[in-house]
Amino acid sequence: MDYNKLNFKAGIEIHQQLEGKKLFCSCPTEIIDGNPDNIIKRKLRASAGEKGEVDIAAKYEQKIGKEFYYQIYDKSVCLIDLDEQPPNKLNKDALKTALQVSLLLNSDIFDNIQFMRKVVIDGSNTTGFQRTALIAKNGFIKTSKGKVGIDTICLEEEAAKIVEKDDNKVVYNLSRMGIPLIEIATKPDIKNPEHAKEVAETIGMILRSVKGIKRGLGSIRQDVNVSVKNGPRVELKGFQEIRYIKKVIENEVERHLKLSKKLKSEVRNVKPDGKSEFLRPMPGASRMYPESDLPILNIKSLLKETKKPELITEKAVKLEKKYKLKPEYAKEIVNKNIEFEKFMIGRFDANLIAKILIEMPKELKSRFNLDIEKLKNEDYLEVIKNIKEGVPERFAIKMLEDILRKGKINKNNYKIAEEDKLEKEIKNIVKKNKELIKERGEHAIGALMGDIMKKFKGKVDAKKASELLKEEIKKIL
Repeated sequence: MDYNKLNFKAGIEIHQQLEGKKLFCSCPTEIIDGNPDNIIKRKLRASAGEKGEVDIAAKYEQKIGKEFYYQIYDKSVCLIDLDEQPPNKLNKDALKTALQVSLLLNSDIFDNIQFMRKVVIDGSNTTGFQRTALIAKNGFIKTSKGKVGIDTICLEEEAAKIVEKDDNKVVYNLSRMGIPLIEIATKPDIKNPEHAKEVAETIGMILRSVKGIKRGLGSIRQDVNVSVKNGPRVELKGFQEIRYIKKVIENEVERHLKLSKKLKSEVRNVKPDGKSEFLRPMPGASRMYPESDLPILNIKSLLKETKKPELITEKAVKLEKKYKLKPEYAKEIVNKNIEFEKFMIGRFDANLIAKILIEMPKELKSRFNLDIEKLKNEDYLEVIKNIKEGVPERFAIKMLEDILRKGKINKNNYKIAEEDKLEKEIKNIVKKNKELIKERGEHAIGALMGDIMKKFKGKVDAKKASELLKEEIKKIL
């Protein structure tokens, strides 16, 4: 499909949660599931914006007239989340993280920050609005198809999490509400579905370069705005994994082409099959008005002391050069925030250490379904130390397995045979297999090495065993 001829336009909105405390209170950013401590029931109604108009999307939600049930968890929900108390002062750590992201996105940062109320009455905010502030604008990222503009970067509060819903009610988990959220909106510079995937991956990499960013499924999500042939803009919501972006956009373009003149500007929810369904009308500008409970913040001094972080791609290149690591190892070490220097014991093979830290846990999980998250830094260090002291490196994964299954390493299980015992046994094996050696010559080495490894259950220096075996075979030949 020629997306250029279709006059295809697309932009992405990325929403990224932050670690630490919530945006306007001291509750932790821990999302709790399970039996709530309390439940409250409410109904919300739309209010007019600063122009005295009620937003079309808010009118639609009010017309539905659903009841909302909020699950409360005492550990991470307070009166502010319940809209029973005004917000506290802004979380400065969250603001600093937003500033660092803005610097990496080459954006123009505002000197003064004004929080606004964005009307939302689908029940996801107990207040009936979402607090959001414009932090920066007019940034850009570099891609294989040229620069993609970053329209806006906002800092806002996360909505509550949907637990269940039907035609009459929605149940929300309030522990998620109020978590700091960075919203990054690109300009409609995306050329095609594959380019959209690249843009999302690039922004994701930039976000992971900043401390204080949450990790894991559910901590980041993407919305995509799409239009073709000068048609109306449609916003697609509801998917978290970047790999689905290409398929979602392709399906939406096909829908646009089929409907043509019947197409409406609206917000649509993405279903598991990559297709979409109507969610609500497209909101308008009249749903925004100033937040009267929060002062305007001048951030000039905070911006001066905020340093631009190093991109993880740059960190990976440095690590690769410093330790002569394989590029894929360096990239994963940086992505996982592994403090690699802690595991470098003396003059040790860096790639072997990387293999122990990265590949072996994956193998344990795929082969034995073991919980590799239980492995601590001390466990990896113990394995590396044992290898440095003479345990063959092929036992590394077995040592990790024993730590997970038995809680410790038994060094006696990994001791290799002493050289005199190894030499004696090799002579016996060669003596018993003289006819085989005379018949097959040096080609008998493979079979006899198998006998040696079986006899010592693999606990030998394979290189030394091979050398001794060759010497004994030469005596017969």
